[in-house]
Amino acid sequence: MVGGGVIGLSCALELTDAGHDVTVLARDKLADTTSARAGAVWFPFRSAPAARVLGWGARTFERLEALTADPETGVRMQRGRVLHRTANPDLWWTAAVPSVTTIDDPAELPDGVVSASVCTVPVIDMSRYLPWLQAQCDARGVQTVRRELTDLDEAFERGDLVVLAAGLASNDFADDADVTPIRGQTVRLKNPGYFEWTLDYGNPAGLTYVIPRIDEIVCGGTDEEGEWGLELDPAVEAGVLERVRALIPELRDAPITSRAMGLRPGRHEVRVETIPDAQGRPVIHCYGHGGSGVTLSWGCAEEVAALAGALSDQI
Repeated sequence: MVGGGVIGLSCALELTDAGHDVTVLARDKLADTTSARAGAVWFPFRSAPAARVLGWGARTFERLEALTADPETGVRMQRGRVLHRTANPDLWWTAAVPSVTTIDDPAELPDGVVSASVCTVPVIDMSRYLPWLQAQCDARGVQTVRRELTDLDEAFERGDLVVLAAGLASNDFADDADVTPIRGQTVRLKNPGYFEWTLDYGNPAGLTYVIPRIDEIVCGGTDEEGEWGLELDPAVEAGVLERVRALIPELRDAPITSRAMGLRPGRHEVRVETIPDAQGRPVIHCYGHGGSGVTLSWGCAEEVAALAGALSDQI
């Protein structure tokens, strides 16, 4: 397994539970992964194709909902709303959500918002969830080696099959011109006791979202395709806070607790398929999830395990 973020660890668990011996080769510590910077509300963002995303997303929804029984996971079911600023919004994602209601009373909506889709979905505190995933891997005997690879030869020295799930870094091994960064900047506020998430993707002033955790609230954000820089921009942060506080006045006086910048692994389609390398060795590719890594993680991991099972019969 190449990659130790939410996709890599989820795949490692599924493969181990399917009877495979798994070693995770990860460049970054958990806290330094893109996954650790995610706002992490269940919602398919910047991912395609729709049919496969819905299937992976629906299955992940079920798996995450089941994990809410264990508070150590950091997964909770929370009510929230997706704001729509145009009539007849595309609600394709609602097919994977058990229940969605619509608000269209202007008195209940922010200025400029035509309607809102209200639903309860998993919200994941990545500061708890990633360590929980790692602990589950450790308990099952998954070996984790933290080092940077230059090619897949070392991975093949440890097994007959490689799963490439390294997010944006997957391009270092797959030579996939379709992989591109989608930069996202967030600022986190101390939670004053507010627990409803809000997604406002059509905000004319910029992408806006509010994702409450127990102790803090993740506020974003940006959606900058092709941008690699990781330096925080104070002007961007000021814009995010202005938009967030306009939507949710309860957060006007909440102090800043931390900041983050991450590079989502963009691709025209999420790639989950088996493609042999130049030497004919089997490689399962699982990357390009855009802003939907957590949202699609278990569904993709189950498909990876199925692909690995089929390959095991041939190796």
